[in-house]
Amino acid sequence: MELMSKSIVLKSLFSSSLILLSMSAFSAEWRGVVAAEGRYYFEEGDFGQEQELASVMIEPEFYHRWDEHDISLVFKPFYRWDSMDSERTHADIRELMLSYVGEEWEVKAGVGKVFWGVAESQHLVDIINQTDFVENIDGEDKLGQPMIALSTERDWGLLSIFALPGFRERTFAGEDGRLRFPYVIDTDNPVYTDPDGKSRLDGAIRWSNWFGDWDIGVAHFSGTSREPQFLLDNSNPLQPKLRPVYVTIDQTSIDLQATKGAWLWKLEAMSRSGFEESRYSAAVGGFEYTFYGVTEGGADLGLIMEYQYDSRDTLPGGFEQQDTLVTGLRLAMNDIPSTEVLLGYSHADNQQFINLEASRRLGDSWKLVVEGRWFEGIDETRPMESMLYPFRNDDYLSITFERYF
Repeated sequence: MELMSKSIVLKSLFSSSLILLSMSAFSAEWRGVVAAEGRYYFEEGDFGQEQELASVMIEPEFYHRWDEHDISLVFKPFYRWDSMDSERTHADIRELMLSYVGEEWEVKAGVGKVFWGVAESQHLVDIINQTDFVENIDGEDKLGQPMIALSTERDWGLLSIFALPGFRERTFAGEDGRLRFPYVIDTDNPVYTDPDGKSRLDGAIRWSNWFGDWDIGVAHFSGTSREPQFLLDNSNPLQPKLRPVYVTIDQTSIDLQATKGAWLWKLEAMSRSGFEESRYSAAVGGFEYTFYGVTEGGADLGLIMEYQYDSRDTLPGGFEQQDTLVTGLRLAMNDIPSTEVLLGYSHADNQQFINLEASRRLGDSWKLVVEGRWFEGIDETRPMESMLYPFRNDDYLSITFERYF
């Protein structure tokens, strides 16, 4: 689809929304969250960055449904201000989606978020949305993706088809930010292997179903990779930069989850072409076993173990590939404040990554979130040995207060 055609489609979507809004009086339904974060890094940054930062985030959400037309609208903007990194101060439309539910098909159009996957440590098959890497390096935060989606649920399963106009480029920490790469990422000058660049029309299709204790999803994606490679730009020898390179790929994937009593077995696997004109495969799989009622208050303790595999010898950025074993503990207190703690430990060769996430409600409207990350055992003399090398001095602890309205 040409860029002009995409513009016409999007204009039609918004025009339709305005027409629908004028058809019926309605009361606005707003909710959302505001948050204040304080973060402390235990060491000074490699480039003299500060050890303390503060940030403020707001993510309101508007929702309305026109029952007489089986149509709904959701709008979720996002904004964060960061005291350290101008690149982390950013805004986005996470969702602006108009949905119609018919007798056999559901149609969605606008900007949305779609999640695929079952694994805890890595979401290999989750490819519709671009990662908001400046927001968090764990890959959980995503940018909104323009899309038109059709789905139908029948006896044989759920079938979803996606047209994805308008590619979203990955965000990266700026020159003054933490959790950055040794070279500044030149996000203003990306490289695309497809002649249509970011205006290429991507597409995806997914079928999912459940059979007894098993949930299965099979998908295919064709389009611009959300995972960039990098090209070193030495046009200014005094300030070299890395330019993101986005290649065109085809990815076929499967995700499986089996619930067997206290056991939860998980697998994500994919095969992808387009990187260096060769096909490679990757997988992440494992289990979570839950010990129920480990305390008198009824707390549950989950034991997590997953293994990550990638057939490539070298990852984007030139880092050596290393298979990774991930273990973790998930504690759910099952109390009124919904206290939860997740502790993860990743091990590859002699390098370790420790991740802590904890949360607890404070009353009816407030929530306390604590997050910590530690990068250990990274050899200073072998910078290309691990993708964790750029973050070796970025151990941090953060405290966030969220207010829901």
